[in-house]
Amino acid sequence: MKRVIISGGGTGGHIYPAITIYKEIAAMTEAEFLYIGTERGLEASIVPKEGLPFRTLPVQGLARKLSLQTAVTLGKSVGSLFMANSIISEFKPDVVIGTGGYVCGPILMAAALRKIPTLIQEQNVIAGITNKILSRFVDVVAVGYEEAAASFSHCKRVIYTGNPVRPEVLIDSRSDGRRHFKLADSDFAVLIAGGSRGARSINNAMIEVHRHFKDRKGIKLIHVTGSAEYDRVLAELGAEDGNSFSESSLILSYLHDMPKGLAAADLAVFRAGAVGLAELTVRGIPSILIPYPYAAEDHQTYNARSLVTAGAARMIVDKMLTGEDLIGEIEYFLENREELAHMASEAKALGRPNAARDIAQLALEIAK
Repeated sequence: MKRVIISGGGTGGHIYPAITIYKEIAAMTEAEFLYIGTERGLEASIVPKEGLPFRTLPVQGLARKLSLQTAVTLGKSVGSLFMANSIISEFKPDVVIGTGGYVCGPILMAAALRKIPTLIQEQNVIAGITNKILSRFVDVVAVGYEEAAASFSHCKRVIYTGNPVRPEVLIDSRSDGRRHFKLADSDFAVLIAGGSRGARSINNAMIEVHRHFKDRKGIKLIHVTGSAEYDRVLAELGAEDGNSFSESSLILSYLHDMPKGLAAADLAVFRAGAVGLAELTVRGIPSILIPYPYAAEDHQTYNARSLVTAGAARMIVDKMLTGEDLIGEIEYFLENREELAHMASEAKALGRPNAARDIAQLALEIAK
């Protein structure tokens, strides 16, 4: 039986790929797993629900400016390395996998120093600082974008696998999604989402978009505002709930069944997080991308450019975004379905539906 440690924390972009890889390994071989995360991250609530044994390390990100807090953080990092070493001594893993976040640093470093096989998975075009440092010590880096390989010139082995996507994203058919949202096959469905917390710039622009398309036949705007923004958006529109503003609009605080939203969509308006883009591409959904401007190293802009260069998406800079911009883009695609179909084909060509399986196989290979 293999013993596998998986680590990734802080955001869904690190946690969900880790869980997806875990499930692939579990389907391939009998294994015992341990997940390493942080107490304050999303993983503390998400991982135990998946039935994964869960332990934490007291680590946090370094500030970009030197301060007293930087010294405190470094002290915690040293302590976390000792704790990580203790966990490895106790669990005795055959392989350690990291999917990003500062928590990966101590556990992967401790494993690498003890010559235990190690793998990191980098989701973005521009690699995170933790993964850049770790790449000098680990056995293999699996990258989500081919362009990311340039960030790992010192690594022993870099393999382009693409980014893992949840299996359920691939299950629903277009007809399943259309039926779920009560759409006619001819309806033009636009899925708008700025992440679980919402994106104020996108939501502000969408207020004008909803007004422009109010009660327009043949179009449906499925707008996921994020829980923090939902009441404000409804108040701006003078709507009582997500169905009350217009026949052409469905406004939701959170979409619990995002795979059905993806299955139904003809066009997406998204941020440019790596996991979201991976889901768009495996479904072959053309998109209008508005990268989050405060992402570390501006990595979302680089993620978006990768799709734009391939002809799979268009990009609008966040600070330049207006309702008029989005209206113009949506109207354009309503009138130019052939170009939309071409973008869909290019998006599909970028998709890597077997990424999680390939990473799982790679991890088991080095574990031998």
